[in-house]
Amino acid sequence: MSTSQSPHDRGKLRDLAVAVAAEAGELAAKGQEGITVLDTKSSPTDVVTEMDRATEELIRDRLLAVRPNDAVLGEEGGGVEGTSGVRWVVDPIDGTVNYLYGSPDWGVAIAAEVDGVVVAAAVGVPSRGQMFEAVLDGGARLDGRALRAPDAVPLDRALVATGFGYSAGRRVHQARVLTEVVGHVRDIRRIGAASIDLTGLAVGRSNAYYERGLNLWDWAAPGLVATEAGVRLGGPGGGPPSEDLVIAARPGLYERLDALLAPLGADTDG
Repeated sequence: MSTSQSPHDRGKLRDLAVAVAAEAGELAAKGQEGITVLDTKSSPTDVVTEMDRATEELIRDRLLAVRPNDAVLGEEGGGVEGTSGVRWVVDPIDGTVNYLYGSPDWGVAIAAEVDGVVVAAAVGVPSRGQMFEAVLDGGARLDGRALRAPDAVPLDRALVATGFGYSAGRRVHQARVLTEVVGHVRDIRRIGAASIDLTGLAVGRSNAYYERGLNLWDWAAPGLVATEAGVRLGGPGGGPPSEDLVIAARPGLYERLDALLAPLGADTDG
C-alpha cells in the first residue's frame, strides 16, 4: 500500500495535529486571563489549571472524532486505548506556570506515534501566533517556512537552554550542575517550557538544551520539530531521551555538552 493510501499517512497526521493544536491554542489563549489553579501534581509548585484540562479534553475529542480507533496519551487525563497502531501524545499547555503568570512562553504540543515512533507533530505558540510542524523524514516548518537549525558552534560559544524540576531537592542539585556548566558556555537561558526550548533550537534562539525530569509529552512533538531541523535529540552517552535526561543540540555540540554533563550527575538528583 502506498504512503498516500495508508491510514497512517504522515502528512495527514501532521495536518490533523496542526488543525487541532490551532483550535486548542485559541481556547487556551482566550482563557489565560483570570485563570486559577485547579490542582497540583507532583509538588505544590507543579500546578494544573482548569484550562489545562479543558484544552486536553478538546484535543482528545477532536482527534478521536476524526480517528476514533487511535490511542491518546495526555499529560492531564492519562491514556485512551486504541487499536489502530497510532497514538497521540499530547501536552495541552506546556509551560503551565508561564501561562498562569501571563507569560507568552507556553505552547500546545501534539505528536502522532505509529508503532511507538513519533512521525508527525505540531507545536502551537498562540501568544506569538506561531505554528511549528514536522513530519518524520519530511522536514520541519514554522508557519509554512522550512526550518534548518544553525550550524554547531564551539561549546564556549553556545547559548544553552535548560529547565528545573518541581521538587525542591531536584532543583537544588540542578542548580549545582548549572554552576559548573555556566563557566564553559556562552550563557544560559531558562524559559520554563520544553516546547519553547526545543522548537527554539530549530530557529536558532539557542544552540543547545538539556533538562532532567521531562516526560514523553514534553519532548515528543517539539523533539520531532528539532530533529527534522537537523538537531540531535537524545540522552546521556548518546542514548535515547528519557525522564533521566534530555539533551538536544547540533551534532558535534551535542557530544561536547554530553561530555560536560556526564561527570556532573545531570541525569541524577545528586
